[in-house]
Amino acid sequence: MMKLTSITLLYAAFVSLSSLPAQQPAPDPLLRWMDQIAQQQLQRRENAIAKIHSVADAERRKQWVRKTLLSLIGGLPDYNGPLNPRITGSIQSESYTIEKVMFESLPRFYVTANLYRPSQPGRYPGVLLQAGHTQEGKPEGQRLAANLALKGFVVLAFDPVGQGEREQTYDRRVDRPLAGWSVPEHIQAGAQNILIGESVARYFIWDAKRALDYLVSRPEVDPERLGAVGCSGGGALTTFIGALDPRVKAVAPACFVNSYRLLFTGPDPDSEMSPPNLLFSGLDMADYIELSAPTPWLILATDGDYFTPAGARLVYEEARRWFGLYDAEDKLRFFIGPGPHGTPLETREAIYEWMIRWLKNGKGDSHEQAVKLYTNAELRVTPGGHVEDEPASRKLYQLISDEFHARKRQGTIPELLAELRRLNVPSEGAPPEVRVSDESNGPDGRRQHVNFESEPGVEIGGKLYIPHSSGRKPAVLLVADKTSNYWIPSTASLAATISKTGRVVLELEPRDSLGEGERPFIGNWITNARADQIGRNLPAMRAHDILRGIDVLVARNDVDPSSIRAVARGVKGIWLLLASAVDTRIGKVWLDRTPYSIRAALENSMNTDLFDAVIPGFALHWDLNDLTNAMENRPVLWTDPSNWMGHAVPLGSAFHYRTIIGDETDLHDVQDNAFMNDFIR
Repeated sequence: MMKLTSITLLYAAFVSLSSLPAQQPAPDPLLRWMDQIAQQQLQRRENAIAKIHSVADAERRKQWVRKTLLSLIGGLPDYNGPLNPRITGSIQSESYTIEKVMFESLPRFYVTANLYRPSQPGRYPGVLLQAGHTQEGKPEGQRLAANLALKGFVVLAFDPVGQGEREQTYDRRVDRPLAGWSVPEHIQAGAQNILIGESVARYFIWDAKRALDYLVSRPEVDPERLGAVGCSGGGALTTFIGALDPRVKAVAPACFVNSYRLLFTGPDPDSEMSPPNLLFSGLDMADYIELSAPTPWLILATDGDYFTPAGARLVYEEARRWFGLYDAEDKLRFFIGPGPHGTPLETREAIYEWMIRWLKNGKGDSHEQAVKLYTNAELRVTPGGHVEDEPASRKLYQLISDEFHARKRQGTIPELLAELRRLNVPSEGAPPEVRVSDESNGPDGRRQHVNFESEPGVEIGGKLYIPHSSGRKPAVLLVADKTSNYWIPSTASLAATISKTGRVVLELEPRDSLGEGERPFIGNWITNARADQIGRNLPAMRAHDILRGIDVLVARNDVDPSSIRAVARGVKGIWLLLASAVDTRIGKVWLDRTPYSIRAALENSMNTDLFDAVIPGFALHWDLNDLTNAMENRPVLWTDPSNWMGHAVPLGSAFHYRTIIGDETDLHDVQDNAFMNDFIR
């Protein structure tokens, strides 16, 4: 048997091979800092793997990995009800039939699928085919599905949540999903699940499990010969179901399997593809494959993919040594196809060969045949192309909301403060060293660009507005927000306005990363997701940054430490509430257009910038009013409290409202602004 050793040298070798942008050094300081933490966690994992020298060692780790994975996703739904399958139509091709199938993964949670079966009667192996992130879902892999049917397999291709006929934010008025497309829908649901301490992956995996249940219910399928195939997002779900469902006897994920040694700073997978706390808990992608060893796995990559062959090979090399413990090296193969992300002909034929080898005793031809391809409309299961048209059909956010209500337990204020301490929100109060990068003087005072460390290795910045008057002065910390238009001035403009009243103002920029660019409604979600993977929480870290800014103000000899206030708008107001709840130095808070409730984000399938406010499990025990209650008698001026789409919500006299847009939103004139006067009094 082959012994497992550390793959550190292998990692270094393959890092040097990669020339794609995803594998270049992290492009910004925060990402570099998080990557250092990730690499340390991965190294600790490799040290643990290096101690495994026998099947008994491997089996013990497999038990731990399975338990840990299920814990990270919040377990699988506890449901054993009927599938209630229906066949709504069929397409007869030359040598195979496509049946249009619908079943219930959970009560009234409908899954639409196409079943490809050979036309000749018989007992065949079954293959679960999972779609990547094409918006159409199940038609994506039809060339592969049809060829497998021609080769004597029954194939089930189904729509993942948010794709095909299962779009979660579809609006008939615009004939499209309002969230944009499938990935933003996944991310929306991902943030909601994290709020209640789960991963949205649990529902995707559950759909796959129920799809297998449907496959084995078919009389033409041999339940002892099941395989799973998928690319990209489908490769992720294939990896998960291959790891967690022992019914799967041959697994072939494409363009997903990759070590986070390279992947962490690269194309970080979206919500259903990467559970929070994965690296913090001591796991990497090789654990999925090793969990099911010695089940046959074909790891597929393409030479131009952003899920790079170098990262895939790291996983393969570790897993190959693991399979060696079971004398099963022949049950693991690594294949690199040509071209970009996807399944070119060479990859598809490698899949045919693998499934024939392990599910048909090697009997069959792995060459691809030409097949007729059908349009999305021709393959539809429902009359209108949307499962929400089914009577009493349920959406994913409703399942998440049900889970929330079943598990909710109101926490106390002392418990809340303990949780914020666990999240490292408080500052120890020691002033950081402040560096001034430039300074200017004007008729209203001085302005300084400053930088300081919020915690070791994390530098944040801001701008100080310092009036010319002498002596100690009240101070205001303003959380920077680059959003501005005719009605909403920039925070730089607001800072200058407040400074004119004789107050020292720090316009603070909490830590951030470049992310991957904006997508509709979700903002820079990827930085939050990366932090979650390494066991850190970005909203809590940003709250800590705010308190380090308070440290800077308190340490100044021109600031009255007993008169410090703070301002934030939008979702950033939640960071300020987290900070204010644990630090009495903030005497008064002004929140503008900040969502009024975390729990309200569970009431719809769409939210704006929710990831920027998500703390795992927080909503189960507390809401934002608990943070204001923790402030005791310190006042909160809350103007235009909003819902999670940015619209003001009438909530009564505890809040303050503008009468019309623009009435008191333009804050340039201090004397004419009632909100400003109320805040600075």
